[in-house]
Amino acid sequence: MLRLPMSIRAMRRWFRIRVIPYMVLGRFLRAEGAGRRVRMLFLNYPNNPTGATATVEFFSEVVRFARKHGLVVCHDNAYSEIYFDRKQQPSFLQAPGAREVGVEFHSLSKTFNMAGWRIGFAVGNPEIIKALADIKTNIDSGVFNACQIAAAHALDNFEPYCGQLRGLIQERRDMLVPALHEAGFACSSPDASYYVWARVPSGETSESCVMRLIMEKGVVAMPGSGFGRCGDGYVRFALCLETARLAQAAKAIAGRP
Repeated sequence: MLRLPMSIRAMRRWFRIRVIPYMVLGRFLRAEGAGRRVRMLFLNYPNNPTGATATVEFFSEVVRFARKHGLVVCHDNAYSEIYFDRKQQPSFLQAPGAREVGVEFHSLSKTFNMAGWRIGFAVGNPEIIKALADIKTNIDSGVFNACQIAAAHALDNFEPYCGQLRGLIQERRDMLVPALHEAGFACSSPDASYYVWARVPSGETSESCVMRLIMEKGVVAMPGSGFGRCGDGYVRFALCLETARLAQAAKAIAGRP
């Protein structure tokens, strides 16, 4: 039986949020007694801010962990369609038994450039979906009908739009990553998401690097420390800017004439 939180008061009194870095999450899932006090595991792959991705095998391990400890899994899959080099990203619900223990969220903000319209959906375990519906019914209402009609049209006309979007973002990725390497950043080309997660050059912190980019290059990036202590020493670059402007930024970062 899934152990769902009974009330907001209970959550505030009994639940503590713990951030688990991606590089140790696998060890956490296999550690003895790790799930003793866990009630909900919230995942996000492809990930913001790192661009990290997950496999069906990893999700299967998460399902086993959830079953063992009777907890709820929530997977934020907002970037599922923003992938590159034909490396389609899996859904958490592809893992055997996932629908028994969790739900998956998707947002049209990323897939269809509808940020601010607040359109999305959740699928998965009926008990969890009902609990979510009960909460939302009492805290908000449906968005403007025109937004809902536009969202329905977007979902009905999924391709070739998404393929074109992937090609555009991949072009920007392939433009920015080499420039970052030239400038002394350590990073790899992400397989998915809108972001490039880069380790700052030697001798800099997230904050000092971001300020240098602003003052010397006229480029704004997000300090990794803004995402928690594990992000210190990294900077997040977004691929949302129009291609011509991003080309200017890449040129400035690399110090090209």
